[in-house]
Amino acid sequence: MSPHDEPAHPVDRGAIAASLNGCRDDLHTLLAAATPARLRGPSNGTKWTNEQLLFHMVFGFLIVRRLLPLVRVVSTLPTWVGRSFAWLLDAGRVPFHWVNYAGSCGGALVFNHARMGRLCDHTIDQLVTGLEQEPEERLGRGMPFPTSWDPYFEPHMTLAAVYAYPTLHYAHHRKQLTLGS
Repeated sequence: MSPHDEPAHPVDRGAIAASLNGCRDDLHTLLAAATPARLRGPSNGTKWTNEQLLFHMVFGFLIVRRLLPLVRVVSTLPTWVGRSFAWLLDAGRVPFHWVNYAGSCGGALVFNHARMGRLCDHTIDQLVTGLEQEPEERLGRGMPFPTSWDPYFEPHMTLAAVYAYPTLHYAHHRKQLTLGS
């Protein structure tokens, strides 16, 4: 499928919205049950504390809000533009990973456990509203992505796949939390 083709079948907006809302509900459950000591504790397999990792999980939703306009624009350009842009981003993966790490450390200071739930609510509300309003033909348009940035970035992602991405990111990191039962 080229970046400018429409999908063979309609996008299941309800399933994507349900997944987004499921992450929101899960985050609120985690935040309500987390003790201050557990939030300060280390996560499993990352250098972040549990609170920093929770912010990073919310940050995945924030990033998608910024990616959507980019995908809308790049999907209308010649294919070589998107490939070149993805190549350039892949080439900058080392500074990206450092900024990604440090940004989540700093972000958790501002949007700590007491504030990140509201941030997540606001962001997911905007994503679901945008998904509901997105024209069907645009959901099938996409662009190349920098696959070295995230294990859930595919070489080519449609707008629909970008809307669905943060739930994959959330689920991946959810397994790394050590907040207890």
